[in-house]
Amino acid sequence: MLPTSLFAVLFVLFGLVCAATDLYKALELSRGASEQDIRKAYKRLSRKYHPDKNKDPGAEEKFVEIAHAYEVLSDENKRRIYDQFGEDGLRAHEGGHQQYANPFDVFSSFFGGGFGGQQTRRGPNSIFEVEVSLADMYTGASLDFTIKKNVLCDYCRGSGAASDRDIHTCRACGGTGVKISKQQIFPGMFAQTQSTCNECGGRGTVIVKKCPHCSGQKVVEYTQPNTLDIQPGMPDGHEVVLEGEGDESPDWEAGDVILRVRSKQEQGGWRRKETSLYWRETIGVDEALLGFKLNLTHLDGHIVELHHKGVTQPGYVQVIEGEGMPVFGQSGHGNLYIEYNVVLPVDLGSDMRKKLGEAFYGSAYHGRDEL
Repeated sequence: MLPTSLFAVLFVLFGLVCAATDLYKALELSRGASEQDIRKAYKRLSRKYHPDKNKDPGAEEKFVEIAHAYEVLSDENKRRIYDQFGEDGLRAHEGGHQQYANPFDVFSSFFGGGFGGQQTRRGPNSIFEVEVSLADMYTGASLDFTIKKNVLCDYCRGSGAASDRDIHTCRACGGTGVKISKQQIFPGMFAQTQSTCNECGGRGTVIVKKCPHCSGQKVVEYTQPNTLDIQPGMPDGHEVVLEGEGDESPDWEAGDVILRVRSKQEQGGWRRKETSLYWRETIGVDEALLGFKLNLTHLDGHIVELHHKGVTQPGYVQVIEGEGMPVFGQSGHGNLYIEYNVVLPVDLGSDMRKKLGEAFYGSAYHGRDEL
């Protein structure tokens, strides 16, 4: 947790820093952002710049700006005033003295208390297998995709009730969430047991009128657009972690979405093993015997010249240095391995057969019976 002195300094700086801040820019949003966009932006940025996690210079001030921006833009009335009249309009609305919420209270209220799972139970992680073409893993790419997940209902903010007035203290347990019962073991001696209240499920409160938007479920299904950045040479099985993008719930801090990247299994063509690339090239008998010069189109479209003088045996492997996969996170490339497959003719004409016979056996071939 933050030292008391740092906490006090940040709180004093809160009003000074926020005064000149464009609230939409603070959350990296446009003015047309939806309530869901605002929540998502605050969730991502507040975790990124929280002083307990980010020790970079300026992170504390950024955390303060983000908290103020969310506190204003998540309130429908304050946002409307800000959009029309800016910060001056907000100050006028609040009697000339704009009230700034404590940034740590905003964070605690949003996540349910604590940071990094210290005080709040953490939800499960979601793992997705993502298949990417080998060409994209060679060159790098940005792939758009969507994830369906549960998010807190914007209408009730995860309470499940139509309004705050519809949340009542449970009469069965008196708001404690537990029931205590006594059982006589034998005359004069009793055993006391404690169990979760079955009326409120241990929450201590009951809802008398459910939220009309989520039907009391507290969460709604949301399809979230995302972009996966594939870096050149990214290895098979590499995991990209989207922190805090898992299913939301008022009972836990959202877990992570883990994207496990794998190259598509394709029949024939290019194959990969770590930083090495493999290609199988088919040549004819004439090329195998006399040599050849061929062009191979690489994964990114550039041309690799294949050439070999003399006889090429079936299964011969040629190594071309520096034409393999990019080395992930570094400079340079691995090697390219070309395996040659020699294809024999399906049939030979009599003239060709004669010429081959003379080439291999000389004049001794004349007069031999054809096989």
